[in-house]
Amino acid sequence: MNKKFISVLMIALLFIIAGCSSNDNVEVEEQSGSDSEKTGDITVGMLSDVVSLDLHGSNDAHSSQVRSNIYERLLNQDVNMELQPGLATAYEQIDETTWNFKLREDTTFHNGEDFTAEDVAATFDRVRDEALGSPVLFLYDMIEDIEVVSDYEINIHTSIPFAPLASHLAHSTAGIMPKELIDSDYEAALEAAGSDITVEEYYELRDTGGEAYDAVKDNIGEHLASVIGNEPNGTNHLKFVSRSPGESVTLEKFEDFTGGDRYFEEVTFSVIPETSARIAELETGGVQIAADIDSSSVERIENGPDTAMAVKDSVRMAYLGFNVNKEPFDDIKVRQAISYAINREEIVEGVYDGMGITAKGPLAPDVWGYSEELEGQNYDIDKAKELLSETEVADGFDTTLWVYDDQQVIDTAVYIQNELAKLNITAEIEQFDLGAYYDTLENGSHDMFMLGWTTVTADADYGLYALFHSKNHGAAGNRVFYDNPEIDELLDAGRAETDETKRQEIYTKAEEILAEEAPSAFLNHSQYAAGYNDATLSDVEIDPTGRIHLDQVRFK
Repeated sequence: MNKKFISVLMIALLFIIAGCSSNDNVEVEEQSGSDSEKTGDITVGMLSDVVSLDLHGSNDAHSSQVRSNIYERLLNQDVNMELQPGLATAYEQIDETTWNFKLREDTTFHNGEDFTAEDVAATFDRVRDEALGSPVLFLYDMIEDIEVVSDYEINIHTSIPFAPLASHLAHSTAGIMPKELIDSDYEAALEAAGSDITVEEYYELRDTGGEAYDAVKDNIGEHLASVIGNEPNGTNHLKFVSRSPGESVTLEKFEDFTGGDRYFEEVTFSVIPETSARIAELETGGVQIAADIDSSSVERIENGPDTAMAVKDSVRMAYLGFNVNKEPFDDIKVRQAISYAINREEIVEGVYDGMGITAKGPLAPDVWGYSEELEGQNYDIDKAKELLSETEVADGFDTTLWVYDDQQVIDTAVYIQNELAKLNITAEIEQFDLGAYYDTLENGSHDMFMLGWTTVTADADYGLYALFHSKNHGAAGNRVFYDNPEIDELLDAGRAETDETKRQEIYTKAEEILAEEAPSAFLNHSQYAAGYNDATLSDVEIDPTGRIHLDQVRFK
C-alpha cells in the first residue's frame, strides 16, 4: 500500500469521525501536559422553578439544587451523606457549646472579594436576624455568637449543647455569602424603608436589641433580599449569569474555584414541568440531565439507546398531612382511622413501581435516630371503620385533599381518595402549581394535603423538629399545625443531648408518639432518580436528598 493511499484513507476516516459527533455543545480543551479533556455546556431539566436564589429565602429542593452550585458551605456532604471539608478545613468541639473551625485560605468569591471569617459571621448573623424572618431559622437559631478568632479561624458558640451542629452547617442553606453583598442588601433595605441610619448603626441595634431595634426591623423586613435574591455570589464552582423566572437559571464555570477541576463551561437549569417532556428533551439532546424522574419512566430511560439512570435510596418521607386545627382532624381517632385505611404497600407497588419502601414513621431507615422498634399504623380497614365509628363523624364527611402538580403525588391522592370512600369520606382533590403550593399551605386554610420532607442532614433533629415542633407552624415546616408540649420537650432535649444512646431513646419515644397521634399519615420512602445522556456524559451522581452532583461530571 503506497503512502499516498494511506494519506487519503486517513483523511477520509477523519471526516467520518467528525460526522459521527452530533453534540455541538462539546469541544476539546487542552489541559496541563499532554492530556486533553472535553468540556461543554450542560442543560438540566427541572420539574419546577427555584423559589428563591437567596439562601435564606426558602427551603425547597429545586432552589437547593441550583444554589448548592453557587455557594460553598463550611462542611459538605458527599453522595453518601458523609461530611467532608468545605470552606472549613478542620473543626473540633471544644466544649459542650463551643466549636472551633479552621477556614480555607486563598479563596475568592465570584465578585473577586477574598473569603475570610468576617463573611462567615455576617452570613449567620443575617439568617438569625428577626427582620429577615427566614424560614430556615430553625436550622441556626441555636447559634448564639460567631467569634472571629482571626481571618481564617472562628469559634461558633451555641446557646445549648447541640449535637447535630456539623450536619446543619452542611445544609444547602448554610452557604457563605460575602459580607460586602450582605451590607449592600441591608443598605438597600434601609433606604427603601426611609431609614436614615447606616448599616453599621443597624448592626449595633441588632446586637443590643430593644425597642429601637424592633422599630427599625419591622420597617425593613419586607425590603430585605432585594439585592441578594437577584445577585447571588458565592465561592463554589458555578457563578450566576442570569435568571428567567419560571423558565431557567443559567450559571457558568467559576475559573478561580479552588476545589478541583470541573469539565463543563455553562450549566442551565431549565424548567420543564411535564415529565414526558423532560424525557423527550433528554432523548433528543435538548437536555443532558433530566431531574425528578418518576418510577413509571425509569424503564424507558434505562432502555434508551443513549440514556441511563442515576438512582439512590432516599431520606425522603412522603406523607398525607392533616390540619389538626380544623374539625374533624382535631380528633385523633379521625386521623388514626384515615391512616389505617391506607394500604402503603399498594402505593409503593402501584404508584412507585416498587421503587421505595413503606413508612412506619417520619424517618427513613438511613436517617440517624430511626427507630427499628416502631410498628406504625399498618393497613387495617376494619380497625379504621371501628375508630371512625367512635367519632362525631361516624357516618363519614366531605373534605378536600390538596396536591401539587406531580403525577405520583396526584396518583397517590387518587388512591387515597378511593380508599377513604370505604369510610364514607368524600375527599375532593384540589391541584395547585408547586410554586404557589407552599405559600397556600402556610395560611392554614387546608384540610388534608400531600407533601414530602427530605431529612437532608440525615439526622433525626432535622426530620422531626421542623415538621412537628410547635414553634415551626407554617413555612418552617409544621404545616399540620401540630402542637404537643411533650413532643416539644422531647425534640428540644434531643437536639441538646450529646450522649448518642440517650439521644436515640429520646427520638424513639418521639417517633412512637407521632405514630400514635398521627398528625400525618406517613406513607413511603421513595428512591430518587435522574436520567442522563450517557452517550454524552459520565459520572452523573445523585445523593439520598435528590440533589444531582455535577462535581465530577465529564463529557465523553
